[in-house]
Amino acid sequence: MRLVECVPNFSEGRNQKVLDAIAESIRSVEGVELLDVDPGKATNRTVMTFVGEPEAAVEAAFKAIAKAAELIDMRVHQGAHPRMGATDVCPFVPVSAMSMQDCAELAKRLGARVGAELGIPVYLYAEAAQSPERRNLAEVRKGEYEGLSERMKEDGFKPDFGPGQFNAASGATVIGARPFLIAYNVNLNTKSQKLANEVALSIREGGRAKRDQQGKIVKDASGATVMVPGALKACKAVGWYIDEYQRAQVSINLVDYKITAIHDAFDQCCLEAERLGMRVTGSELVGLTPLEPMLEAGRHYLAKQGRSTGVPDAELIQIAVQSLGLGELSPFSAERKIIEFRVAKESKRLKNLTVSDFVDELSTDSPAPGGGSVAALSAGLSAGLSAMVANLTHAKKEFESSKTFMDQTAVRAQRLKSQCLEAVDADTDAFNQIIAARRLPKDTEKNQADRLAAILAANKQATLVPLSVMASSLEAVELAELMVERGNPNSVSDAGVAGLMARASADGAYYNVLINLQGLEDEIFCAQSLSEAQELHEKVRLRADALHEKVIAKL
Repeated sequence: MRLVECVPNFSEGRNQKVLDAIAESIRSVEGVELLDVDPGKATNRTVMTFVGEPEAAVEAAFKAIAKAAELIDMRVHQGAHPRMGATDVCPFVPVSAMSMQDCAELAKRLGARVGAELGIPVYLYAEAAQSPERRNLAEVRKGEYEGLSERMKEDGFKPDFGPGQFNAASGATVIGARPFLIAYNVNLNTKSQKLANEVALSIREGGRAKRDQQGKIVKDASGATVMVPGALKACKAVGWYIDEYQRAQVSINLVDYKITAIHDAFDQCCLEAERLGMRVTGSELVGLTPLEPMLEAGRHYLAKQGRSTGVPDAELIQIAVQSLGLGELSPFSAERKIIEFRVAKESKRLKNLTVSDFVDELSTDSPAPGGGSVAALSAGLSAGLSAMVANLTHAKKEFESSKTFMDQTAVRAQRLKSQCLEAVDADTDAFNQIIAARRLPKDTEKNQADRLAAILAANKQATLVPLSVMASSLEAVELAELMVERGNPNSVSDAGVAGLMARASADGAYYNVLINLQGLEDEIFCAQSLSEAQELHEKVRLRADALHEKVIAKL
């Protein structure tokens, strides 16, 4: 799932009707979910957080900025927080299957549209900045709204998009891309804020002031304090006491979890706490986290235990929650705390049905799910069996030398399994898109042309899904081969069945490619798709046949 987070900050924190209208403009866009609205009366500022697919996120951000421009007049705005526009800042944050460059491109697209359609000057910042001096938000916002009119007259402060003249009503908007920030607190078995802050000083990137042998702060030649960096990069931290919990915490902001992960921060706090005679008792996530940091934490702690990391996501999350003590202060709900789970509307997805319910649904007179979904499921079952054999082999002492290989193979198989399960629904979705396209109106020439174009696009997609399943079945048979050759001999029959399921998947997906190509009026697409399908089918068939002979020989 391609997901991006957007965190627009609006210069209004007191008028609830205005905030409700902006929030509703975000909710009106299909494909996004508004996760949080955090108003501040003293700052007269509200931070809204929503997530969604890239295209939908850009549309929701534009609508929110447009509504803010309509309802907020900067000429009468007063507040404690620095600001320069009705929509002050609007960053995009990669969550899932999105790179920072992807988000920077979204920022540019949004900025161009805001400038052209709304007449608001737009400045790009952080990872979307077009010049080094604009990476820092504070530098861009220097002088705030009150100084904006004069700053815009400077040659070096022309906006990246929009008019070069001051917009008195809306000010200017800063749009950019930045890493996901995880707010994370580590619990200590003490009430001492001083001790908690000592841990914070030791771990945070900014570190602490250097002192000489007499305990005096050391200054450099220019008179600035010399700092001793802490242990963790991209980490901000402070110690505090929480009366509600009757304990001190290390309050941490991980400004880039790909540099310092949740488990890195937790483990370092454990080391520092022990050095000071304390113990870490657990931790808590403040707000939301992407799925990947939780999976990485699960893999980290499984690896420390000498166990295979190639297990299902649900088990990785459970290990992470237990290892980090995320349920100490209150029950931890993955559905509420992990962004992908908050956004996914998957209660009726085929992959989430029980085996009985799936087979029952398959057996009705509805044409979908059908053979394409079953072919995808077959590849998923193949990958699942290979993961099982890899994990069983990993656990055996006599295969100690193969532990790393088996762990890597199990992880690969788990990823393939998840990919195939997504294709179970993708195949049915593609069929439903064909039906929807055929139902489009054809009362005018334009509608007829649009309908035919939609039908062609839907049929192409219905062909591409089983083609992708065929590619997955080739990887599945490769994994089965590895497990027959290097896996625990006691599980060779399981690896053999993995090969059979990969073969069945390839055959079934091949049938679906062939039937979807019938009558498809795009000769180049048809020729390319048919050639690719035939090549994949032949590769899987030959390898599956050879694998069958190997299994029989071993048995």
